[in-house]
Amino acid sequence: MTIKRIEPGARMSQAVVHNGTVYLAGQVGHGADVTEQSKDALASVERLLAEVGSDKSKILSTTIWLATMDDFADMNAVWDAWVDPKAPPVRACGEARLATSEYLVEFMVVAAVD
Repeated sequence: MTIKRIEPGARMSQAVVHNGTVYLAGQVGHGADVTEQSKDALASVERLLAEVGSDKSKILSTTIWLATMDDFADMNAVWDAWVDPKAPPVRACGEARLATSEYLVEFMVVAAVD
């Protein structure tokens, strides 16, 4: 059994690969609004997936946390433009208090790795 940790830190790794599956830590972005933060966070998701030999067409599950559900439509506009329409994952979205008040959205992703 091999476990590969990507960008490990003192508290967490940005991604962990085990048994053909990659688990991403909650990915947040920077920017003034949920649109900018969503685009930035999803760019991080894409970068991490590519690093382990996966891509967004192999996403199995995504959990999205919003600081307020008032941002649901704006986040969905970014998500809908980004997600592979031929391979949409299962998805859940909810409202939560995120790690800092600067964060408006966080994406948690599980994907297959070839």
